[in-house]
Amino acid sequence: MAEKSSFYIPAEHLGDTKWLEEKIHPRSSAESGGDRLQSAIAVDGSLMVVPVRDGLPSVRYGYAQSAAIWLDISAMEHQKKQRFVDPVALGQAVNSALVSYDLPVAGAYVRQGVSIADSWRETIDSIFRAKKIEVNRMNQSLLSLLFLLHGIPAAPAKTVPVNCPASRCTQKEIPVPQRGASCPACSTHLYPTDVLRIHEEVVEDGSNESALGRLMQVVELLVVTGLATLLWEQSRSALFGSTMFIMDGPMAVYGPPAKLRSRALKFFQSMASTTPGSAPYICGIEKTGTVVDYATTLARHDVLKPGDLLVVDADVIAAITNTENPAAYGAETYWGRKFAYRSVDGRTVVLTVLPPEGNPYDDHGGQPLPSAYPSLPAILDVVDRTGSSMYRNGIIPVSLAHSKAAYPIGVGTDVLRLAAREKLGLTDLMRNN
Repeated sequence: MAEKSSFYIPAEHLGDTKWLEEKIHPRSSAESGGDRLQSAIAVDGSLMVVPVRDGLPSVRYGYAQSAAIWLDISAMEHQKKQRFVDPVALGQAVNSALVSYDLPVAGAYVRQGVSIADSWRETIDSIFRAKKIEVNRMNQSLLSLLFLLHGIPAAPAKTVPVNCPASRCTQKEIPVPQRGASCPACSTHLYPTDVLRIHEEVVEDGSNESALGRLMQVVELLVVTGLATLLWEQSRSALFGSTMFIMDGPMAVYGPPAKLRSRALKFFQSMASTTPGSAPYICGIEKTGTVVDYATTLARHDVLKPGDLLVVDADVIAAITNTENPAAYGAETYWGRKFAYRSVDGRTVVLTVLPPEGNPYDDHGGQPLPSAYPSLPAILDVVDRTGSSMYRNGIIPVSLAHSKAAYPIGVGTDVLRLAAREKLGLTDLMRNN
């Protein structure tokens, strides 16, 4: 019976596509008379969970890192025009920064008598206090960036709202400062990083790789927040207004930390309201997913032609996801709106873009039209100018960020496993055995 089963895959069953014609806009209709962006900052992350050693399969150690690269688009384009490319000039056109962090994700605890959830809580708090984003004149801890994101660009929040993690306590949105606090009802110690609620996804028996992924997506968001704020403070009308910020993946927050979605939207819209022009130019680029599959199929059948932009409204979402309520899609997770674009050289790119005001998605369909996103024309221009063959439908800034963040496979796994044994104090034990 399994061999005879059949499933409905929207990307493979396009049917009549005439209904899409009114949702496809030529890029020329989104042109603007503003200056072209001159640089791009891309952020990408990578994670790996490794078993510590044979005989302890339940003990797993997690590694994650997030990389940010700055690309001088003008310098890159200048080299394209040269007969011989100058590798030194290309090297100078790219700068990078990396923040890495690690923790035991399963089977090992910070001390005896502590649950895996509390072990994660304590470790995340330590990571956020110790790890810093250090670039140019920026030297901020992840914890300070978390409080910044809960405020506005010029004024970080003094407290964050934390739900008490104790199983029998019902206290919610307790204001917790950076130093931490105690629950007023049960006296449980509260860490400010408890606001992320990542510990709610942690289980005793499992790899907890998904929880590490949630942590990584939060760190990527904080890196973008810090770098954008740095340029906004130092060169609001010049460098900030000529730089595009790119996140690998959609501008969304999934799982327990999803409440950061509204924080990110408020934060960057506050930045937009105090900046001349259409900045900030910020977007997410998706390499995989149902919308990517659908858009790729449309391009393969030439429904999407080079230079075409597909508006992913409720009708398109319904066709792609089979959801019962497409109008409410993304309302709880996305702080940017999806568009599918076929670049002038034929690449298919699915991107999310920030609206300067209002919600990109809400219970009534949000803002699907390109006119609500004044930064979109400049973003599409960068997509056209930075095509990459490093991966399918890629763009150079994201490719560079990925190369900085990715862990090597094979030998890299063995090295991380050895490092995990050392961190957990198992090296001497193995020698004795």
